[in-house]
Amino acid sequence: MTKTLTPDICVIGAGSGGLSVAAGAAAFGVSVVLVEKGKMGGDCLNYGCVPSKALIAAGKHAHAMRHGAQFGIADAEPDIDFRKVGRHVHGVIDAIAPNDSVERFTALGVRVIRDHARFKDARTVIAGDHEIRARRFVVATGSSPAIPPIPGLDTVEVLTNETIFDLTRRPAKLVIIGGGPIGSELAQAYRRLGAEVVVIEAETMLGREDPELAAIVMARLRAEGIELREHARVTQVERRGKSGVRVHVDNDEIIDGTHLLIAAGRKANVEGLDLDKAGIDFTPKGVTVSDTLRTTNRRVYAIGDVAGGPQFTHVAGYHAGLVIRAILFRLKAREDRTILPRVTYTDPEIAHVGLGEEDARKAHGRINVLRWPYAENDRAQAERQTQGFVKLIADRKERIVGVSIVGAQAGELIGIWALAISKGMRVRDMTGYVPAYPTMGEIGKRAAVSYFAAAARKPIVRRLVRFLRIFG
Repeated sequence: MTKTLTPDICVIGAGSGGLSVAAGAAAFGVSVVLVEKGKMGGDCLNYGCVPSKALIAAGKHAHAMRHGAQFGIADAEPDIDFRKVGRHVHGVIDAIAPNDSVERFTALGVRVIRDHARFKDARTVIAGDHEIRARRFVVATGSSPAIPPIPGLDTVEVLTNETIFDLTRRPAKLVIIGGGPIGSELAQAYRRLGAEVVVIEAETMLGREDPELAAIVMARLRAEGIELREHARVTQVERRGKSGVRVHVDNDEIIDGTHLLIAAGRKANVEGLDLDKAGIDFTPKGVTVSDTLRTTNRRVYAIGDVAGGPQFTHVAGYHAGLVIRAILFRLKAREDRTILPRVTYTDPEIAHVGLGEEDARKAHGRINVLRWPYAENDRAQAERQTQGFVKLIADRKERIVGVSIVGAQAGELIGIWALAISKGMRVRDMTGYVPAYPTMGEIGKRAAVSYFAAAARKPIVRRLVRFLRIFG
């Protein structure tokens, strides 16, 4: 027998964005039905951000043991128990999982349905034996690994971010197809944990990043023994031996490995939702939305990865806040992608917010590009983390329009610059705050102060200083 539910909001997908909408609405006493066919917490908790950062942390500890001599501590090759590394990764997931559990959301007053959701019509969703007729719907189904159409790929065992964290034995030689953030992060982590690693990228490694910053990271990856093959297209894959893999590249190169990881981008999860029955337009890149995240069906919003924009957990959270304001308070909150930071968690990290140098020149014409190196920072010297720099971009009116950082703790340092751009702050505003000494935070301020260094050398300014000295 079909059960009819009439909540105020129906959320499809219990990833970070969907959970944020459900929790936020429930906090205001709004009735919410949350539908999830897979694991609560979605990709970020189970297959993405959380396990990858846990693995990166393990690799960082192993790397530190090998490089203690610079601190007067003997270098030591770590004894790595890969099965225990896996337990660490899943232990982190288990520690966070209760925050995203069915029990927690039920306690918050959310009705959770563990089933597949599909639209019946413009105002109805079917989930198992439930028919849900809500005032508003929020599609938050996320994304999945994109598998490229490579001949022979179906004849070998393929790893993705959804399966690689279940390995209990270290790969002897890991071949990665895709040199974006996911491929680069996992390449370095597995190399530090003792695997041989080859990365094959059809275009340029870390291609969306500023080439200046990407070059520093790629140099570090190569220095750690990772083989990088740029501008190389995979033409065929075949099984080698009982469990190995052989990858053919278009320059007639053959690369053999024991494991194959596909990290060639992600696709929006729109299949099976029957969006067309609800009058919702979509493409392979995701659901078509306005800048208010509304779909072509006025009752339905789409947020996070499935909305076709930047695919980051914090973006899904940002979207959730916009949708809550729109649904509950009728506020026309509009998405602004220029304020959204992104971080690649290699070592050194790359962080960015706002416009890159090329886009800034197109948008503003004359710009000011300021840099300050980590090597000029006392804390960076103490930590032996002197590789990298802050790159600050300001328009002709001193307004900060973009910031890129490559170096230690770049992901932490970008936060204040994301705030500066979201508030339309100018360079002089950033010279007024006082960072603690010694911290990496001083690097950004030094970049901002350098904006005014040229003024100190101007004859008119120097004459003014001399004149003012007359008054004591």
